[in-house]
This record gives sequence, structure tokens and C-alpha cells, in this order.
Amino acid sequence: MGEIFDKAVQFAFQAHKGQFRKDGTMYILHPLETAAIVSTMTKDEDILAAAVLHDTVEDTPVTAEDIRATFGDRIANLVAHETENKRPEQSAAKTWKIRKEESLAVLKDCSIESKMIWIADKLSNMRSLLRIYEDIGLDVFKAFNEKDPKEQRWYHATILEYTKELSDYAAYKEYRHIFKKIFDSHK
Repeated sequence: MGEIFDKAVQFAFQAHKGQFRKDGTMYILHPLETAAIVSTMTKDEDILAAAVLHDTVEDTPVTAEDIRATFGDRIANLVAHETENKRPEQSAAKTWKIRKEESLAVLKDCSIESKMIWIADKLSNMRSLLRIYEDIGLDVFKAFNEKDPKEQRWYHATILEYTKELSDYAAYKEYRHIFKKIFDSHK
């Protein structure tokens, strides 16, 4: 890979240092997996850099201005399309639906490049979800801010709908396959 991607990886490693995901894995593995998935759809270094940086503004003290100053407008805009307004003054459970609706409104009309990052991010998340689901079924959602599998299904079904122009890519197909495995047997 090139200099921009290497710089993004180093930046993300620093930003996510000491963080862990709900499944106990080191946080940085998720952005790296997201970038690896994106690399199956494009070799554009800016998109790959944005993929590895996609959670820095949302889940670390890094600001959108930090990303823009360090990586420029294009990468900053791609990261912004992946960044939720978490509303830290309110509980995450209470704001889940509005945050997802706002994010989906961005996804619906964003560029194909942003949609590549979205589908890669969500596929990485779904792979992790599936590993736990295979052990405990729908109880997997008890650890989430939104515990209702029907609401989770709505969110992921909408992502599939809004990213359907990626349906020829293996990442989209795998995401759809895992979605069906988790949600369609429990309608």
C-alpha cells in the first residue's frame, strides 16, 4: 500500500490504543478488517485510508477537523459519512433509533465510495455478531443498545437496500448471507 494508507493505519492505531470491542477483541482489528474488505472492491488509497479511519471520530477523541487537517477533504468527507452523532448527553439506548435514521439518511444518498466503506464496516460487524449468535442465538442483542431483534433487522435490511448497487461484490453477498442467517429464521 502507499504512504497515505500507512499514515492512516498508524493514526488509527494511536486513536484506538487500549480500546476493545464488545466481543473482547482489540478495537483496531475492526478498522483493519474493514479496510481489508474495502480492498476487495477498490484499490483507491483514499478510500482504504478512510476505511481504516472510519471509527476514529465516532469512537475516539479525534475530531473531524483532525482528520481533515491530517488527511485532506476527500478522506475527511468519507469518514464523515460513517460518523454518527452519538449524543453523549443522552443514553445510547434512548438515541439508537434516531442515530440510525440519521445515518441511513446519509447512506441513502452518499457516493459509491462511501457505500463501500459502509458495507465493509457492517460486514465486519456482522461477522462478529454471527460468531456470538451461533453460540447464544438472539440473546446476542442483549449486549446492544437496541435489544429488539426486529429493530436490528430493520436497520440491516435498510443498509442492504441502500447499498444494493454493490450487490455484485462478494462483501455485499456475504453481508446479505449473514443477515439472512441471523434474521430471516426469526421473523
